[in-house]
Amino acid sequence: MQQITQTSVAVVDPERLVLEWPEWSSAPAPRQPAPAPAAPAAPPPRHMPPPPPPADRPETAKLDAAVALLRAGNVVAFPTETVYGLGANALDSSAVAKIFAAKGRPSDNPLIVHVSSVAMLETLLPDSCPRLPPVYADLVSRFWPGPLTVLVPRSDKVPAAVTAGHDSVAVRMPSHPVARALIERCGFPLAAPSANTSGRPSPTLASHVLVDLAGRVPLILDGGPCTSGVESTVVDGLRAVPAILRPGGVTYEQVRGAVGMEAVTVYSKHFTDKALEAAPTTPGMKYRHYTPNAEVVLFEAEAEAEAEAERDGERHTSGGDHGHSVVASVTDAALGKGLDSGKAGNGSAIQTATPGARLGVLRTGSAVTACPADALQPAIGNVEEEHLGDTAEEVARHLFRGLRDLEQRGCTVILVEGISDADHGLAVMNRIRKAASRVA
Repeated sequence: MQQITQTSVAVVDPERLVLEWPEWSSAPAPRQPAPAPAAPAAPPPRHMPPPPPPADRPETAKLDAAVALLRAGNVVAFPTETVYGLGANALDSSAVAKIFAAKGRPSDNPLIVHVSSVAMLETLLPDSCPRLPPVYADLVSRFWPGPLTVLVPRSDKVPAAVTAGHDSVAVRMPSHPVARALIERCGFPLAAPSANTSGRPSPTLASHVLVDLAGRVPLILDGGPCTSGVESTVVDGLRAVPAILRPGGVTYEQVRGAVGMEAVTVYSKHFTDKALEAAPTTPGMKYRHYTPNAEVVLFEAEAEAEAEAERDGERHTSGGDHGHSVVASVTDAALGKGLDSGKAGNGSAIQTATPGARLGVLRTGSAVTACPADALQPAIGNVEEEHLGDTAEEVARHLFRGLRDLEQRGCTVILVEGISDADHGLAVMNRIRKAASRVA
């Protein structure tokens, strides 16, 4: 891996950037895919032409150093609405290799390609499929730009390293102003996984990127906190039955509401595929992810209670209630109560916390627990508690930040309160389960 002597951070204001690109607010929705021409169309250009030099766009001009690095075949970290990404020219195999080297990422874990328009996406397609597949027409019109990734056929313009050798490529159009302007200024698509060391919690702040990749990347664009907080939803509409391969910022319920997606299924919830898991077509399927330097224990009692309540006709929008909280569970365990020998158990989580260790608790839901975290102090020692939010969307936005914050505070065990897997909770629980070493 090429060692960078210094990592620079450049702050870019997304709100000012939006004002410099009025065409974004007036632009029509992504166009519907046109029928394939009767005769082969002329091949699209390799790179989309960049807009005129931003003489009257001072905030956009702050991206010039990043654009120069990317055009020279280097990597740059930049914000998206989901998490911070580590980008490189998606059409340059040498540049793509630097992504894998900087992250320590396995080569069989594919990358997502980020574009700024449907026209740019179509430059990645083979002659046999020159337009966006019609199955995605309504879905893309609803959720692009945004946290949605679709699998499309790839042409040989896209290096095999991007797709781990597959014939399809995962593509999305981010909505974050910095990401959109950066891609526009480059004039070519960016391959970009999360900008962290492979396996770590995804970064939702520029400071998270710096912790993981200082000295490994030349530049980080700081566009503030990410608004979604979990990665994009990945949809494979090339299958006989469309499938969500990774839940994310667009919910299953939202995807299912799009024309052509009425029968969509969710991987690991509705079906499994050992061959796909062994050779995934999209990131987030094969390897353990999102793990801080601490043991993560998931308490699913909240999620199970909510699922039961929903079956009984009661709708819950958050993971908390007065009947049971992770803090109360841990207290019971610490006092030798309520242990379930059929599971990993609350008690086994506490046994990991040796005397003097610092225990972290990530709570969810709006209810104020009847047993505050300081009640654990006499039984366990140092306890750090953090409330992620009152709704599943808030929990999603703050989950990775919470894991990193508790890690930074020296917690060696982090207990996470589960939520219902309805709506945005599906993506939240997917991430927590991948991070957890045990479930209680």
